[in-house]
Amino acid sequence: MTLRQLKGTKEFLPKEQLVREWIADTLKRVFKIYGFKPVETSILEFYDIAASKYAGGAEILKETYRLKDQGNRDLILRYELTFKLAKLIGMNPEIRMPFKRYEIGKVFRDGPVKTGRLREFTQCDVDVVGIKSQVANAELIALAFRVFQELGLNAYAQVNSRKLLFGILKEFGVDEDKFTDFALSLDKIEKVGKEAVVKELREKEFNEDVIVKVFSVLEEAGKFNGNTNKLDYFTNVLNNELAKEGISELKDLFKFLKDFNVSEVELTPNLARGLGYYTGTIFEFYLKDSKIKSSIAAGGTWDSMIQKFIGTKIEYPATGMAFGLDVIYEALKDSKINITNIPKIYIIPINTLKDSIKICEKIRSEGISCDIAYTKKLGKALNYANKEGIPYCLIVGEDELKKGKYKLKDMRSGDERFVSVEELISLSKKSP
Repeated sequence: MTLRQLKGTKEFLPKEQLVREWIADTLKRVFKIYGFKPVETSILEFYDIAASKYAGGAEILKETYRLKDQGNRDLILRYELTFKLAKLIGMNPEIRMPFKRYEIGKVFRDGPVKTGRLREFTQCDVDVVGIKSQVANAELIALAFRVFQELGLNAYAQVNSRKLLFGILKEFGVDEDKFTDFALSLDKIEKVGKEAVVKELREKEFNEDVIVKVFSVLEEAGKFNGNTNKLDYFTNVLNNELAKEGISELKDLFKFLKDFNVSEVELTPNLARGLGYYTGTIFEFYLKDSKIKSSIAAGGTWDSMIQKFIGTKIEYPATGMAFGLDVIYEALKDSKINITNIPKIYIIPINTLKDSIKICEKIRSEGISCDIAYTKKLGKALNYANKEGIPYCLIVGEDELKKGKYKLKDMRSGDERFVSVEELISLSKKSP
């Protein structure tokens, strides 16, 4: 048998996984600061539930991992966490609104592989259900900036509204059933340039006059500085109700963002994402001056999914976002992140294993990570600690036991001194 790794999947050794866990722990801490509570949903799902037209759209189903169990049931591996939230609410009607939840877990998509995009990856979702106000979107955007600040990442956000984007298309005569097709091409402007997008729209057989008018409005809006000025421009040139609704919602959003003291947000009227289920405001986060060019987090309003998914007349306004742990890890893996070494203390017994175990357990009882060298060779144990990056070695010999003082070697500086267990515990709690 030849050992090999399935394309689009990765396995992480401790050095890497410590960084990934630090990212996840940072996310969880910030989520909780903002009042979000954890849930956990199942990875396996019935195919018919996941394939519902309101669960993610036909396109995403092409990337699902589909399988049969021993009972011949038609199943898939979950491809996202949002539709799992919709199902969770449908099956638990006693959940109080507003419901603010987060979930971090593996999802699976059999799609193209590139930097920051795998087939098995960890998604970090945070959503609020039951608040029909732009304040929910503003709070999530503020939360995201708090996350990136604590991770040491310099990020900015692009914001748009599906209603504004579709309102622009409606204003110039694009048929409603062609809105999504046109918008998906516009979304590529920053990646492939105007000429390539225009060519694609022509190939899709959109009217040349319509293409010219849409680009004229987008380019004219781009000449204005400031999000409010751009929205004022759209107010003057767009007269349909769909566009007006989108403009009104975006104005509310920017007012709330000001209250949250958020400024690194740019109105991007050609931005299109999740058009199969987002209903209003959408946003994406990107890194400044980074080799990672794809978004590192994204989200938006998805007001209708839960209602349609569970077949009820009750409205469930919702907004949420997902952080890509894997793409964030790619952005951080070369950074010098101060992750606490495991173990922090390495006890080396010199014919004192029984007593060394007791010392080790006492240190562990204080919440300090500690391990024991079971080799009888001092040099070998010190060499191991040095290569593993363990900061402290405690050498426990028979003479040291009698005195209650043990030789502590700082593996980073090479300094040595004699300390009691209590002094070592105090030192460990103070030092990194």
